[in-house]
Amino acid sequence: MDWGTDLWDQYDVIDKHTQSGLDLVDRYIKFVKERTEIEQSYAKQLRSLTKKYAKRGSKEEQECKFSNHASFQEILYELNDYAGQRELIAENMMTGICVELTKYIQDLKLERKTHLSDAKKAQQTLEGSFKSLESTKKRFAKEWAEADKATQQAEKTESDVNATRLEVDKAKQHAHARTHTAEECRNDYAAQLQKYNKEQNFFYYSEIPQIFNKLQDMDERRIRRLAEGYCQFSDIEKKVLPIISKCLEGISTAGVKIQEKQDSILFIEQHKSGFERPADVDFEDYTQGIKPATSDSSLNPPKVRVKLWPFSKKNKPTAAEDFSHLPPEQRKKRLQAKIDEISKELQKTQDQSDALEKMKGVYERNPQMGDPSSLEPQITETTQNIGRLRGELAKYEVRTRTPNQSHNIYTEFEDEFDDVESPIGQCTALYTFEGNSEGTISVTEGEMLSIMEEDKGDGWMRVLRASGEEGYIPSSYVKTSP
Repeated sequence: MDWGTDLWDQYDVIDKHTQSGLDLVDRYIKFVKERTEIEQSYAKQLRSLTKKYAKRGSKEEQECKFSNHASFQEILYELNDYAGQRELIAENMMTGICVELTKYIQDLKLERKTHLSDAKKAQQTLEGSFKSLESTKKRFAKEWAEADKATQQAEKTESDVNATRLEVDKAKQHAHARTHTAEECRNDYAAQLQKYNKEQNFFYYSEIPQIFNKLQDMDERRIRRLAEGYCQFSDIEKKVLPIISKCLEGISTAGVKIQEKQDSILFIEQHKSGFERPADVDFEDYTQGIKPATSDSSLNPPKVRVKLWPFSKKNKPTAAEDFSHLPPEQRKKRLQAKIDEISKELQKTQDQSDALEKMKGVYERNPQMGDPSSLEPQITETTQNIGRLRGELAKYEVRTRTPNQSHNIYTEFEDEFDDVESPIGQCTALYTFEGNSEGTISVTEGEMLSIMEEDKGDGWMRVLRASGEEGYIPSSYVKTSP
């Protein structure tokens, strides 16, 4: 899997992701600089530093799913364990990590800027080509209309008994000239159309994928270099602090276990749209009497072509409470996260309610310890909160069993299963999948499956288990057998 193939239309998220990676390096450099200052002090200051750089909030928790982000957090946890046992190592950390990473990230920023600029230039070039196509098409339409008008006038003049031979010849010559000009315009339009379709094909299938793959390679090199910086973080300390080698080994593990390819795959899984690239623009032949169509091409696509320019920031879906604006797999993950969040809050509220009831029982048995009625307002409020949370939990659980209508992956599901079908291929499950939504099935890692329907671009495929159970699973969860 690579960015150029799977994320060809995700310019914005690639832009943000690569910037986030550079920001992480900047944050790491600042972290080490501040730590070199704190190393000259005592443990309390060191713990304050680790707490400062610990990630907070749902957005940063999402970033921690990437191994290079998560490893940085593990470094902070290890650092907090041996806080207070530090010796002066500020000089080695400053020269070995901060200075080198600062030089490295400057080159990466320049490289990233160049790639993004190339992508913008490629888009502008294609847009310019499309404008030329529109111009030649309009000229063709105009000249052909004039030629047709001149031809009709020549025929009218020839049929006029009062017209002289000179007038008839002049009208015919004018019609012939107009027709010749229209034919030239037609040839120009056909040539420009062929040129534009070729450029559009090159843009979507070659130029943009190459640029995005270069950005992926740059980001993976950044991750690997950052992983080396993480390892340096511990190696420098090992030389002067062998007594705390156990904690330092944990930090080394955090850097070594980073998997840049796995991070890229995770990034693709989070943002892959599944949309198809635009088709070629059709030729509109005005010689057959077809009325000029409203400008409609890859710049003004029909409704089914949801997203054309990978750089466009317009028409982004509005976030819905039930996450219906997301693709099926992403929607399911967000709904499950919401259910887990409500479940935790519900459990906490139930524990609080149990504690209040126990306290009330103690007060009833021992009036001298307190008035049981004083707890009634808290008990009532807690009971109301439990009812509210249970209602919200039930609402989101229902949504997990309801397919995302915006993606319409289950349309005519039952009709398709009425007929006996033959498998079109075989595949092996790479991961275990719990099919909790309507129309999906559960599979286990390593299970052999029969493919009944291939992925149609929405990220889902229909498979048949050996037990006879049939349903949809994410396409990225399986590997097709040759």
